[in-house]
Amino acid sequence: MAGKLSAQHCFPRAFLAKIPKADLHLHLDGSLRLTTLIELAKKEGVALPAYTPQGLQKTVFKEKYKNLGEYLRGFSYTTAVMQRAENIERIAYELARDCLAEGVRYIEVRFAPQLHYSYAKKLTPDAAVRAAARGLRRAQREHNQSAAVKSGTDIEFHYGLILCAMRSFSRETSPYYAYLFQTLVHADKEQIFAIASDELARAAVALKKEGLPIVGFDLAGEEAGYPAEEHRRAYQYVHEAFIRKTVHAGEAYGPESIFQAITDCHANRIGHGTFLFDYKMIKDKKITGGKKYVEELASYIAGERIGVEVCITSNLQTLPSIKTVAAHPVGRMIKAGLSVSICTDNRLVSATSSTKELELLCNNIKLTQKQLRNIVIAGFKGSFFPGSYNDKRRFIAAVVARYDTLEAEYLK
Repeated sequence: MAGKLSAQHCFPRAFLAKIPKADLHLHLDGSLRLTTLIELAKKEGVALPAYTPQGLQKTVFKEKYKNLGEYLRGFSYTTAVMQRAENIERIAYELARDCLAEGVRYIEVRFAPQLHYSYAKKLTPDAAVRAAARGLRRAQREHNQSAAVKSGTDIEFHYGLILCAMRSFSRETSPYYAYLFQTLVHADKEQIFAIASDELARAAVALKKEGLPIVGFDLAGEEAGYPAEEHRRAYQYVHEAFIRKTVHAGEAYGPESIFQAITDCHANRIGHGTFLFDYKMIKDKKITGGKKYVEELASYIAGERIGVEVCITSNLQTLPSIKTVAAHPVGRMIKAGLSVSICTDNRLVSATSSTKELELLCNNIKLTQKQLRNIVIAGFKGSFFPGSYNDKRRFIAAVVARYDTLEAEYLK
């Protein structure tokens, strides 16, 4: 076995495509098939800037975006076709099949079900979650009952659902949020944001009790000006129900946002964490000794094995300060001993895949064979697996055995 491989470009794409992978940061509404979006838009009467994949790639889903606003524009179209249960079920099923086709064997699909409320189409947030679960379960059943899995030449596929609360929203964001503003006339915006998160937390616990694989709770949306501490009550509620927690933090704000996710929200993982080391972004005047602060924060995250969900392509597309993969902090995270998992974020909006993200990493960050193996397996170890701890251990053992077999085959 070639244990001393360390040069760049040393991992064949065929190997990266074949190995079992986990995607822990995967947005349902950012990962549709373009052809499905077009078909459903026509069916639902949703106006698109173009009605061909090439046209949408030119006008909406680009390789590069001018800013975050342009990046987020595509979600207004995807969520518009996700206001019916059967559409959500189909999209979830197709997402799982697309992941399976490139060797992904575990996914945690996240979305904000309150964005999919439709009174006219009788779709509640709870019904949206159930629909996503049905689609994922169908794909899982098909794969796990396949001849390859039964013969032992492939491993099983598993999934979990993460429900996203929003740091902020407006009346126009969804009919659900419009109803909150209309009803809670004497509450300020921050109170309304927190109430929405509280209700989603209660939904997460109730749906988990139904038997749905609700494995995590998340907080998404603009960081600056919308601190995670405002959602502390919702996080405490799911924490007490043994639901694990992740928070979008350090994506567009400084290290104190990550600190707040850990201390106020009991975060088991951090979504992005891109500016973990950027002490110059610290705005809290009570924090002194910026360099030491980020060193201690990074050391704590590493020591507590708080996972960091790294999404390279989407960071390059939305953060002008990071111009190349080599300039991305993922290399520093790996050197600092953080539990890094490589994720896609949005397969459609970022025009990416798990294989492409690993390829970007391997082609730009010098990794040994052992380091790549550790990163890939860290995705499974850091997962919020829906079964018992022993179930998770058995699954990881199967992943490791499969990885080692392919490593011996491709990296002789």
